[in-house]
Amino acid sequence: MTAPALPLLYSFRRCPYAIRARMALLVAGVAAEVHEVALRQKPAALLAASPKATVPVLVTPEGLVIDESLAIMRWALLQNDPDGWLAADPTGAAQRWITLCDDIFKPLLDAYKYPERYPKSYPKSQPERPPAEHRRQALAAFILPLEAQLRTTTWLAGPQISIADVAVFPFVRQFAGVDKRWFDAQALPALQAWLAHWLGGELFKRVMEARAR
Repeated sequence: MTAPALPLLYSFRRCPYAIRARMALLVAGVAAEVHEVALRQKPAALLAASPKATVPVLVTPEGLVIDESLAIMRWALLQNDPDGWLAADPTGAAQRWITLCDDIFKPLLDAYKYPERYPKSYPKSQPERPPAEHRRQALAAFILPLEAQLRTTTWLAGPQISIADVAVFPFVRQFAGVDKRWFDAQALPALQAWLAHWLGGELFKRVMEARAR
C-alpha cells in the first residue's frame, strides 16, 4: 500500500465516530485528504489498511494506520492542540464521559434509532423492547446525567472545552435527531443549550461540508 502525501481519512459524513475525528483534525490544523466511503461498497484500500473496515480510518504519510476515532482525535491533538482540549481534563472526567458514551449510551442509541435491527438480539424468553424503552434507558443512563453535569459546569470536564465535549457531541446530536419534537420538549435546558452551541458552531459546519476527493 502506497503511503499518501497527506494523511488520508476514510470517513462517512454522518457517522458520529467520523464526525468527532474530523472535528479534531480540523481544530488541530492537520490537513488531511478526506475520502468519503460508501458503506455498502467499501474501497479495497480501506479494507487493506484496516480489516475492521469501519470508519474512520486514518493513514499517515509514514504508513501509520489509526482505525479508532478516539485514537485519531488524540493523534491530531498531540500534533497541535490550540484550544487545550487534552489539557482540560485534570481529574479524568473527560475519559469517564467518553467511556460512558461509547460503552453504555451508544448501544442504547442504536437500539432506539434502529429498532428493526435489534429484536433478534434478545433472548427468546425476553420480550422485544420498543424504541421508547431504549430511549428511556438512554435518558436515564446518559442524557439526564449529562444535563446534571452541564447545570454544574459549563463543559463536561469543567470550565473549559475538553476532548469529551467533542467526542460526545455527535452521539447526542444523533439521539436528539431521532425524534426532534420529543427531544425539544424535554426539560433539558443545559444540554439543549450545549448541543445548540456545537450545532451552530463553525467547526461543526465546516466538517459537515467535507466531500470525497
